[in-house]
Amino acid sequence: MRILLVGAGGVGAAFCSIAVRRDFFEAVVVADYSLASAERAAAAADDRFTAAQVDASSAESVAALAREHRATHVMNAVDPRFVMPVFEGARAAGADYLDMAMSLSRPHPDAPYEKTGVKLGDEQFAASEAWAADGRLALVGIGVEPGLSDVFARYAADHLFSEIDELGTRDGANLTVDGYDFAPSFSIWTTIEECLNPPVIWEDGAWRTTEPFSEPEVFDFPEGIGPVECVNVEHEEVLLMPRWIDCRRATFKYGLGNEFIEVLKTLHKLGLDRTDKVRVGEVEVSPRDVVAACLPNPAELGPRMTGKTCAGLWVTGRGTDGAPRSTYLYHVVDNEWSMREYGHQCVVWQTAVNPVVALELLATGAWKGAGVLGPEAFDAVPFLDRLTAYGSPWGIQELDA
Repeated sequence: MRILLVGAGGVGAAFCSIAVRRDFFEAVVVADYSLASAERAAAAADDRFTAAQVDASSAESVAALAREHRATHVMNAVDPRFVMPVFEGARAAGADYLDMAMSLSRPHPDAPYEKTGVKLGDEQFAASEAWAADGRLALVGIGVEPGLSDVFARYAADHLFSEIDELGTRDGANLTVDGYDFAPSFSIWTTIEECLNPPVIWEDGAWRTTEPFSEPEVFDFPEGIGPVECVNVEHEEVLLMPRWIDCRRATFKYGLGNEFIEVLKTLHKLGLDRTDKVRVGEVEVSPRDVVAACLPNPAELGPRMTGKTCAGLWVTGRGTDGAPRSTYLYHVVDNEWSMREYGHQCVVWQTAVNPVVALELLATGAWKGAGVLGPEAFDAVPFLDRLTAYGSPWGIQELDA
């Protein structure tokens, strides 16, 4: 297996630190628009890792680099606006493809908070037959959320439940960052995109939308994190899970906190969430890019962070015995542990570990397929066993049904 890793930011660098401990691949080419960033990430690994420059906005640039290095797999670790060129570049080069976020959505032009427009992943799923005809696999949404949460859904459907009412992804943390009044632990560009778009809900056989931050609920997260208010947010799980798993309802709720929500609302009111460029003097610049540039780099916050992050799936329905069941499958990472063991803050580390596990399963043949597929299309057990073997076990918590 020869991997082209596109993106050497926080998640890409963490990917290298995790993968270097494994022996299932021959080479990783770490590529970024900034060659210096790629060189730093590669230098922190071993001689199987080399650096290169790539323009992720150009399918031709991605394809040329993949061909040059005989890549068998293209791993996309850049933000969602570059999904389609990296996706198309991988196919053009004859490589398999993985990503952690899917092609962007576009709200319904007339009823954005009622009807879906272009949904997350629609552009990729439209190419599924072409990928299958090529005998190539595009494994989409294989980070932590989406990714591990989707693996949990497959496991619950196969081993825990005979009938599923709701697949409810719930994400929460008790992280704090010393020295900053506002410091997101993940890409603010991506956070703005998913938090201010109309959230999608799957219900009774159809997708619909609602208003951002709707349906607040308090969820009690395990391992000392405790109660966190969670709200509806647009996310890939809701678009992935119902394609492979029979459920009445699918939701994604994120524990943002009131302060974070108010900041996002203010950015929206001021137009600072916009991605189209505006003229400032003699230059043109995207307001959202300015916001991102003004905030600290999430990858560099680890030494200032304390606490834990939790990704998980709350499943309700009937268990294999036919009785009502309510179960939370989860994965918690302590920032102190991830910094000590890997030198990366817990949010980016938790995102990066899952594609490494998936690539190892593809290398061994435990997972195989063709076309555009989500994690739900594969057996969950080998993945969860391998995640535990990586030293980061998952858990199950039974709740009142």
